[in-house]
Amino acid sequence: MLVLYFLIVLVSALIAYSLFNFISQRRAVKTLTQEEFIQGYRKAQLIDVREANEYEAGHILGARNIPLTQMKTRLKELRQDKPVYLYCQSGLRSGRAAQMLKRKGYNDLYHLKGGFKQWQGKIKTKH
Repeated sequence: MLVLYFLIVLVSALIAYSLFNFISQRRAVKTLTQEEFIQGYRKAQLIDVREANEYEAGHILGARNIPLTQMKTRLKELRQDKPVYLYCQSGLRSGRAAQMLKRKGYNDLYHLKGGFKQWQGKIKTKH
């Protein structure tokens, strides 16, 4: 019986943590459709938060690669006075990157709904 209570508490804690992350991510970043993303990313800082090998395999034309794993150490590369458009493979890492940037004082944050795997626009690959 004690094990059952422990499992209930554990599952409840995981659900609460997931809900908290979801809500804080929704407050940190505005999710854009591809059409909305295309309308604004050329006037913004376009950041691919995937790892370098993913970026080199193909990325949105004009994007800079700052992997989520390096974001904290490379913050000085981003301006706080310009919008930041983020994307990753599916939208999970770009949401985490936006949360981190929000905590560091960035406010004009957007990310691509569905990530790069849903992207239909121009891409660039390194050969």
